[in-house]
Amino acid sequence: MYFDYLVELPKIKGKIYKQKRKNAIYVHYEYAKIYKPEKKYNIPKRTTIGKVCSDNPEMMYPNPNYLKYFPEAEIPEGKSSESRSSCLHIGAYMIIKKILKEYGLDKMIGDIIGKDSGLFMDLVAYTIIAENNAGRYYTDYAYNHPLMTKDMHIFSDYKVSDFINSITIDQSVEFLNKWNENRNLEEKIYISYDSTNKSCQAGDVELAEFGHSKDGSDKPQINYAIAYDVHNREPLFYEDYPGSIVDVSQLQFALEKTKSYGYKNVGFIIDRGYFSKPNIKYVDKCGYDFVIMMKGMKKLASELILSNKGTFEDKRKHSIRMYKTSGITVKRPLYPSDKKERYFHVFYSVRKHAAEREVLETKIDRYAKQLEKYKWKVVKKSLKTYEKYFDLIFHDEDEVFVGARERTDVIDREISLCGYFVIITSEEMSAADALSLYKQRDASEKLFRGDKSYLGNKSLRVHSNESTDAKIFMEFIALIVRNKIYTSLKDKMLEDDKKSNYMTVPAALKELEKIEMVKRLDGIYRLDHAVSSNQKEILKAFGIKDVTVVKKMAEVISKQL
Repeated sequence: MYFDYLVELPKIKGKIYKQKRKNAIYVHYEYAKIYKPEKKYNIPKRTTIGKVCSDNPEMMYPNPNYLKYFPEAEIPEGKSSESRSSCLHIGAYMIIKKILKEYGLDKMIGDIIGKDSGLFMDLVAYTIIAENNAGRYYTDYAYNHPLMTKDMHIFSDYKVSDFINSITIDQSVEFLNKWNENRNLEEKIYISYDSTNKSCQAGDVELAEFGHSKDGSDKPQINYAIAYDVHNREPLFYEDYPGSIVDVSQLQFALEKTKSYGYKNVGFIIDRGYFSKPNIKYVDKCGYDFVIMMKGMKKLASELILSNKGTFEDKRKHSIRMYKTSGITVKRPLYPSDKKERYFHVFYSVRKHAAEREVLETKIDRYAKQLEKYKWKVVKKSLKTYEKYFDLIFHDEDEVFVGARERTDVIDREISLCGYFVIITSEEMSAADALSLYKQRDASEKLFRGDKSYLGNKSLRVHSNESTDAKIFMEFIALIVRNKIYTSLKDKMLEDDKKSNYMTVPAALKELEKIEMVKRLDGIYRLDHAVSSNQKEILKAFGIKDVTVVKKMAEVISKQL
């Protein structure tokens, strides 16, 4: 299939070859060379990318391979909409469009973005289905999917880039206001608040700064936080801020933002990274509740654990069977000047004990081996890393490192704390309720994993402040939609009381992508085959119980094309 518009022949020395066949000259591109050791020479790998124009030998009619190997090439505006595959994948598109409509996102985006709202929603769908956020590959996606643009017009990657840069921060603020304004502000909800960071090497992005990277990257980063309503299972708002700002400093701004949206009866589920006396005071000042996790090694937590150890672990009435954990609740102030009684829930897990002890023992073994390398040497570098678990012995006169002795009292104390953890709540509740509430925070963690692993957003591929804001705005809406896909599939599995490997989000999207429409000789797109049993099960999760809905959607797409 050759498109009916012209582009310049690529000028890449040694890579472009012409071949005359019958009355046409075809253009081939050498994309690789495979070395054959037995023959001792390279075999070129080539593919046809176009057909030379008979009236202008410097121009050619491209084919889909041209779009694949030259994604950044300029395509004439208004022509790319006619460049469409004869096979369209409609299943995942259909689900995403349904969710956008049910949430009212299509109308919100239409009001805020205007005439290019269809392209905005297509980029959201592309991010979810293709698991990619690179705008230059959008045309590949648009080539074999239905679109939400007017007349399903396919825009060039240059148009996509210009559009992304045209989105303003005012539009993202307006969306967040609209998204939050129609909620039941009197309803008691708990918000899981957490952050991550995204690498960004562009020098002119103001938010990109060096900070404490959570994935070990040494590149400049942007911090990105999400407030997630665990009760209604929906993201509420996001924040992007400079990479040098630490988590503990940002929480108070998130609390203020929550107040500005009108939320009143709210609790925050936060991890130990946000734990500080000023933050606790600020949460109290706002009139909000909190749920905070503390690990057993922290001084406050360890004191509580050791004073209650042996009083609950083996007693049936303290067993929390759902999580294979035991727990009790102790009431006391959080810090000496605290005027309120807080609820400290102390937990013990046998499985957690085994895992944590193994990690501790492995670390000590590793330290012992590393110290052996310094034995009988004058150690110039500091050995402070090892001082917690070892008494270090030096020869007094020449500072030669002689050896190390395990600090068994310290190690024994840490072993005694393995398997224990503490959750603190401002609101009175049982240990089981506190653990169940904190476990709901897993949803926001899955949100971040989905963002980085399945939406391609581990790094922001941007070169300006405007495109940074736009990408994060677009990504947040993609997260809303993908989260709805996740919760719908999860609810269906709970309803059926069975786990199916095709009911995860990535697997379900791949399965839905197999629902295809094919263009026949009469130029009309039609469904190529019946819906499979697995696809029917997935569709039921989204309220599509009658496959005639799929047929009707296919008819609508066919008419639009």
